[in-house]
Amino acid sequence: MTTTIGVIGGSGLYDIEGLEGVERISVETPFGAPSDEYVTGVLNGVRMVFLPRHGRGHRLLPSEVNYRANIYGMKQLGVEQIISVSAVGSLKEAIAPGHIVIPDQFIDRTKGIRKDTFFGDGIVAHAGFADPVCGTLSDTLYNAARAAGATVHKGGTYICMEGPAFSTRAESFMYLGLGASIIGMTNLTEAKLAREAEICYGIIALSTDYDCWHEHHADVSVEAVIAVICQNVAMAKNIIRQAVAEIQRERTCTCSSAMQHSIITDRAAIPAEAKERLKPIIGKYL
Repeated sequence: MTTTIGVIGGSGLYDIEGLEGVERISVETPFGAPSDEYVTGVLNGVRMVFLPRHGRGHRLLPSEVNYRANIYGMKQLGVEQIISVSAVGSLKEAIAPGHIVIPDQFIDRTKGIRKDTFFGDGIVAHAGFADPVCGTLSDTLYNAARAAGATVHKGGTYICMEGPAFSTRAESFMYLGLGASIIGMTNLTEAKLAREAEICYGIIALSTDYDCWHEHHADVSVEAVIAVICQNVAMAKNIIRQAVAEIQRERTCTCSSAMQHSIITDRAAIPAEAKERLKPIIGKYL
């Protein structure tokens, strides 16, 4: 069985060597415009769909990213599994700059600014989110990172903060006390929407710094983040290439039926426009 794999990341991740039949596609969604054009192609026989989260040239703040449109567009293009690549700060001594983390949990420190659900406006659903990423895909990413030669950490909690400013020192120490592993500004919102869209979601988190808690390392800065990201672009590409070869073509996880029992609104009470808007997402349940 064929599958389509999506990759959400930054500049440089849509030009993986060996990608054939490259095409740029503009997608319209009921939730507005995605961050940029989607770049599609075939890698080792697998169809890939790439999207720069912040737009080409990094034009969008984490709070400005239209996450709903980005995930909706992936769904429209037939994506069943998303690999998300992002830069994070480390909250553990063992996770040094340059290391890779495959997180499996989140703590939400966003401020309600973002639109992080497809539901509302006449239809209510509550997605199960106890395990917020796909365990099967995450295992594949971990094994791919090891095969690519990365220093990789399996599991860990990702603090998702609002930004765009980095943490205060007091906040950074608070996060250490919570036992979290890494901190970033984007992935939780994507994970919530991917769950509602019944898309498997896994994260390749690139550790770039020690936030501002480590007394023997400089505080996080854009300059430092960019320097480590540039060093890790090749590694991220290698991990994706390895993962694509190993990802199961037929999904055996529960992601593909995550919303089966989540819609609480009486079907007869759901407005026709809501049914049409969400047809690609949960049309099979309506």
